[in-house]
Amino acid sequence: MSPLFLLILGISIVVICILWLKIDAILALLFAAIVVSILTPESLLIQFAESKGMSEAATNSFLQESIGRRLANSFGSTASKIGILIAMASIIGTCLLRSGSADRIIRSALKLFGEERAPVAFLTSGFTLGIPVFFDTVFYLLVPLNKALTMRVGKNYLFYVTATVAGAAMAHSLVPPTPGPLFVAGELGVDLGVMILGGLAVGIFTVTGGYFYAAWANRRWTIPLRDTGDVTLDELNELMNKEDRDLPSLWLSLLPILLPLVLISATTMARAMAGDSESWMLNALFFLGDSNIALTLSAVVALLVLIKTESDSKKLKKYIQESLQSAGVIILITCMGGAFGGSLQQTGIGVYLQGLASNYQMAILPMAFFITVLIRTAQGSATVAMITAVGIVGSMVQPDTLDFHMVYLALMVGCGSKPIPWMNDSGFWVVCKMSGMTESEALKTFSTVLGIMGIIGAVVIMILAKLFPLV
Repeated sequence: MSPLFLLILGISIVVICILWLKIDAILALLFAAIVVSILTPESLLIQFAESKGMSEAATNSFLQESIGRRLANSFGSTASKIGILIAMASIIGTCLLRSGSADRIIRSALKLFGEERAPVAFLTSGFTLGIPVFFDTVFYLLVPLNKALTMRVGKNYLFYVTATVAGAAMAHSLVPPTPGPLFVAGELGVDLGVMILGGLAVGIFTVTGGYFYAAWANRRWTIPLRDTGDVTLDELNELMNKEDRDLPSLWLSLLPILLPLVLISATTMARAMAGDSESWMLNALFFLGDSNIALTLSAVVALLVLIKTESDSKKLKKYIQESLQSAGVIILITCMGGAFGGSLQQTGIGVYLQGLASNYQMAILPMAFFITVLIRTAQGSATVAMITAVGIVGSMVQPDTLDFHMVYLALMVGCGSKPIPWMNDSGFWVVCKMSGMTESEALKTFSTVLGIMGIIGAVVIMILAKLFPLV
């Protein structure tokens, strides 16, 4: 049984269960993961183990694991990466809304920029914040502002959410120091400064395309604000009707958003500049700048701001419980997506795609794009897709034989990591659940805008490589 068949089967099961049979996404992902794991023969598991560099003893131990244990390991691996982040981000979002901080930020922004430029502000903010910070974190921090502005102006919710997604998602895959482009640049020997400039240049074209799609989608579909686990529409409306004097100050409102961004960004730059040097200041910064610690500190600050505006301890407890319940659902569905992605990876789909790449001669730039797209579709993570794809295409080229700079190949891998995000992608579920969209709405908007931007980026890169080869 081939990895490609198992990939198609797994995708089909999830899509049919969620969109046709209306089965809960958590159960659909679990069912698909079990079926794929049952049908994966031992020969493919051995190939997967070899591709991961497992020793003979580790491979034998891996083969002895039950299907349930392998799924649980993939589930737990995903939880270790995003569990604390989602929980703390949910608390931050709830506190921003309940304290009036989100409304204070929106009122100030409307005075400064005006309502008509709000989508551009979300687009550029998402792109800027997405350079040092993971996409999920940027969305956690900005979606309360999307909701607050929609409640204030009464329209354009889809526009605001999609513009935020468009900006943050592209920076995540094109501009270092986010891990994906940072790793790709290193593997292909591309100077970091060149990678940053190239990512910014291509990013301008892609997010512009994303902005126009967001505007078009907003005219075509009306996606209203809906009750989510952290706040109902009635409560949101009540919060938006507060007087200015009852809201926190602007600097205090911005602090829970800016604090983790500053800490994470400073840590990223310090790691790049410090090299092997050590000091107590660097160690302290690395501790505080860890994303889990930074988001936890931000949650504490946001909670203190909420306590300042809400003295009723019973309401405070209720708000935090609601935010954590909402976070729990998101963590569960995201980790189940991780389990499904893990089951697909264990079919050896990465090794299979590498074999296809060596058997069929294609132009290297579009080949890099399509290989990355296939890997992204198969396992869900944009960063993992970039890391896997660069290992495949990087071994097939020599810089001296190319008619263009290697930066274009690195950027093409980044753009290939955008299509096609769906139910095995953590970002899909974060956007879907925190925005209140249905699965089909998220596919039409979140998945489509990322796919469009990836294709625009690929076309732009090929044109630039032809006009400005830089060699």
